[in-house]
Amino acid sequence: MRKVVQYTEHGGQCGALKELRRERVLSLRELEEKSGVSYNTIWRIEDGRQGAHPRTIRKLAEALGGAPSELIRGGDDRDG
Repeated sequence: MRKVVQYTEHGGQCGALKELRRERVLSLRELEEKSGVSYNTIWRIEDGRQGAHPRTIRKLAEALGGAPSELIRGGDDRDG
């Protein structure tokens, strides 16, 4: 059975990917090229429409120059 990391619908984990991508000033297409993960998959993960396999998280984290844990952080990391 394949493990899939589920993303929350509002902010939280799905927002982490978009936030890191924007901090690196990368478009979805640029992240697609750097990571080897399809544009549609990245978009669906960022939008909270789909979860991500651990392998996908590792590819995205590597392309963004971060740790996989940065992409799967929960809402507890927020200020306040």
